[in-house]
Amino acid sequence: MRHGIAKRKLNKTSSHRIAMLENMAVSLIKNETIKTTLPKAKELRPFVEKIITLGKKNKESSRMNAFNSLRDKEAVVKVFDDLSKRFKKRSGGYCRIVKAGFRSGDNAPMAFIQLLDQEVVKTDKK
Repeated sequence: MRHGIAKRKLNKTSSHRIAMLENMAVSLIKNETIKTTLPKAKELRPFVEKIITLGKKNKESSRMNAFNSLRDKEAVVKVFDDLSKRFKKRSGGYCRIVKAGFRSGDNAPMAFIQLLDQEVVKTDKK
């Protein structure tokens, strides 16, 4: 029985899984959209949302906790300066997962995970 087991193992050791989630979270915060497998995206969403919630508190202890999770100074600055203001009125649900078909090599389900309320960049078509 699976009582009290909350997360997926993703066929990795615990240290590898934690490092992978930290790296994916930094990439998501910096780029605001990444493409990955569906199970990884589903595991990444609560990890990133907790960090953004820390950013909304805007205390020194919250900043240290976010840095301990991300280990990237630029990402922490973006969370506390940009993302915390963007999601100020939103009480949760900062990420969206969009299914993106299957990978051609091993038929793994793929998905885009993206932060909501992205700034739209318009380009002139000539």
